Amino acid sequence: MSGNRVEWIDLVRAIAILTVLYIHATDGIYIISSDSILNYTIYSRIFNFASLFIGRIGVPFFLMITGYLLLDRSYDDKRIRKFWRKNCKGLIIVTVIWTIIYAIILQFVAVKSGELNIGEAGNLFFSHMWYMPMIIGMYLSMPFVSNALEKFSSSTIWNATILFSLLAFLLPFISTVLAMHGIQNVNIQYCLGFSGGIYGIYIILGYLVKKGKFKNVSSRILVLIAVISFLICVLFQYYSYIKGYDFFLWYEFPFILTGSFALFELCSRMKKVRAYPLVAFLSKYSFAVFLVHNIFRLPLLPVVVDLPCSEPVKAIILWILLIVLSYLATVIIYRIPKFGKYILYMR
Repeated sequence: MSGNRVEWIDLVRAIAILTVLYIHATDGIYIISSDSILNYTIYSRIFNFASLFIGRIGVPFFLMITGYLLLDRSYDDKRIRKFWRKNCKGLIIVTVIWTIIYAIILQFVAVKSGELNIGEAGNLFFSHMWYMPMIIGMYLSMPFVSNALEKFSSSTIWNATILFSLLAFLLPFISTVLAMHGIQNVNIQYCLGFSGGIYGIYIILGYLVKKGKFKNVSSRILVLIAVISFLICVLFQYYSYIKGYDFFLWYEFPFILTGSFALFELCSRMKKVRAYPLVAFLSKYSFAVFLVHNIFRLPLLPVVVDLPCSEPVKAIILWILLIVLSYLATVIIYRIPKFGKYILYMR
């Protein structure tokens, strides 16, 4: 603990935003360079596949933090309304504001650049905004889920989480493997209803970590789970590539779940975080940086892509530039009186 701050939570939040920036930098470089994909070296491909795993742990980290901090509470009618006013209202306003900002900037960039593919540019600009309606929906449901969880033991909740995870993660994985080998359209119809789907499961796992459900699992086992999850993600992507199957690593992949969870539980066991002032700074501005960073990605991409170096080096350069410029911009915006903290959703 540092004051009212939980140091390891700040560390996880800092890692989460850095990995989000990393995946957006890597994705941007490899998408723009897609015309030369046949010329990629094996090392460049492996770098890309490994980067996708690293980048994909960011959102699960954010969701598990949400479950850890917000589900272990009781809500009545008054507290629910207060929670919605404090959290959901601001998120909705910020989402609308930044959607408008990005739409205006996209049009401005399109006018300035006659060669710009407006569809591709739009995908790059808005690639992160899918998160906002998802997390708003989760926040709207959070008080009801929290009250429901109070009535059950952690063991019962864990059993339900296993069942839901099998439906949400394992069945799609099986369908993907079958499709990869020519057995198409094997889809088992199911509906997780009010569970929140894959994102709700990440949130529930954060709650179970708070309840100490996994304290008896040794750290060595968790490290092993994380390493194996990483290797499977990389090897599965490589296998799908050599099979000619168009596979996209996303959050429903079961080994993103196992890898990110194992790392989150390991972080929760940390008593002290090194270089905490820097970690606290990265954590404080993390959501603001999430909102702002894509402003810099599109103009930087063509510049970095033209550098005389390999794609992995370009991705690292772009990642560093995004970190520096995004944090610098958020610090400046935050200091504008009666403006900064509202447009950046900083409280």
